[in-house]
Amino acid sequence: MLNFFAGIFGYILNWIYMLVKNYGLAIIIFSILVKIIMIPLSIKQQKTLKKNEKIQKEMQILQIKHKGNPERLNQEMMELYKREKINPFGGCFSVIIQMILLLSMFYLVRSPLTFMKQIDESVITAKINEIKKENGELSISRTYPEMSVIKYIQEKNLTEDDMYINMDFIGLNLSKVPQEDYSDIKVFIIPVLYVISSIISIKLTTKVTPKKEEESKALTSKEDNEEMNQEEMTAQMNKTMSWMMPFLSVSISLVAPLGLALYWLVNNIIMIIERLILNKIFSKEEEKSEE
Repeated sequence: MLNFFAGIFGYILNWIYMLVKNYGLAIIIFSILVKIIMIPLSIKQQKTLKKNEKIQKEMQILQIKHKGNPERLNQEMMELYKREKINPFGGCFSVIIQMILLLSMFYLVRSPLTFMKQIDESVITAKINEIKKENGELSISRTYPEMSVIKYIQEKNLTEDDMYINMDFIGLNLSKVPQEDYSDIKVFIIPVLYVISSIISIKLTTKVTPKKEEESKALTSKEDNEEMNQEEMTAQMNKTMSWMMPFLSVSISLVAPLGLALYWLVNNIIMIIERLILNKIFSKEEEKSEE
């Protein structure tokens, strides 16, 4: 299935590349197009988050009211979701879509000659063997053989070759893999920028207003110490997990071609802008509804 999606994304990316003649610029435009297509899903997801924030107080009241009666609590919470028209499993669809995008893009960036240029495997293998014969076995990366082919063609300046892809982007070679090219400090620029953008994105997502914090404290003060400790532990765990995600992702970006890290970085930047705009729109709508 991932090969199928990687093939579709590769076809679109190659079409953009043929227009702009630059791999990095093509990835940026591709990222923007994907985000535009995903706008309806983003709006729906943001609305769900806002609704979930709204019903947090009611959920905490239910937890206090039906403490020790999990069956009744689940029933009441499902009724609350139904009344507010919230699908508790709605976020799963968004996560699945994001995972498909993530893995498909990894496949695509790992093998651009296969999925982007649509070159037959036998032709790629023949080229790999040719390079090995000329420069030795170590000249071809075991993990990213197609990237080694692209590097070779770039170094030879064989721009007319069907396998040629212009990987130079603002002084960075997007065919490089930080783990394999750690001697070149420039390979860490995009991964570092990706981490910074991830931290900003998380701060926007986990931002809680002082009013909501006070309400939460007022409600939790009615519970016994054991339950408070459990909630605090759960909240701390969620917070830790959210902060660990960018570092987990950057560890992947360090062992993948820079094209993948660039895709993630551009997505984060667009997501931050999108979140700021949607937050502003929904805040205005809330103010109007309260009036």
